[in-house]
Amino acid sequence: MKKILAFSGSLRAGSYNQKLVKIAAAGAREAGAEVTVVSLSDFPLPVFDEDFEKAEGKPEAAKKLKQLFYDHDALLIASPEYNSMITGALKNAIDWVSRVDSETEQPLSAISGKTAAIISASPGGYGGSRSLGFLRQFLGNTKVTVLDHEFSLPKAHEAFADDGNLLDADKTNEVKAVGRLLAEA
Repeated sequence: MKKILAFSGSLRAGSYNQKLVKIAAAGAREAGAEVTVVSLSDFPLPVFDEDFEKAEGKPEAAKKLKQLFYDHDALLIASPEYNSMITGALKNAIDWVSRVDSETEQPLSAISGKTAAIISASPGGYGGSRSLGFLRQFLGNTKVTVLDHEFSLPKAHEAFADDGNLLDADKTNEVKAVGRLLAEA
């Protein structure tokens, strides 16, 4: 059974991307995967700084998040779009996870070799799609294989019901399909 770690690059309560990743995670579960959905806000991290790391060591939250990466085969990531880019929180989390903790650990070992599916949601007309190109490149540089199929949800502020589900059944099926494809990859 494939184990998938699912999260969004948002720290905001009520995040559209966190809602979206939960829907995609349901699709992966329906395809037989074991999925762990987390919120990056549960892993408060300082901005990555080698001087801080040398003086203070790796924060406990970074160690816990890195262990989750090790414990899972694949990643399901929903990326908000801030100024056409991925969020600082998403980049920072992966920067901390990618750090080597011992002389015997290989660089990027917690993330490299994994498969990822990427999705996005935004109140804007592009649905966060501009961030996905940068996320694809960033993950590729950390030796993650990113599935070609992705999903973007424009006008996200109008797309969700109060319970966190999408109002449009066709869009729900599209998002779940991304999760299913990851589970089957």
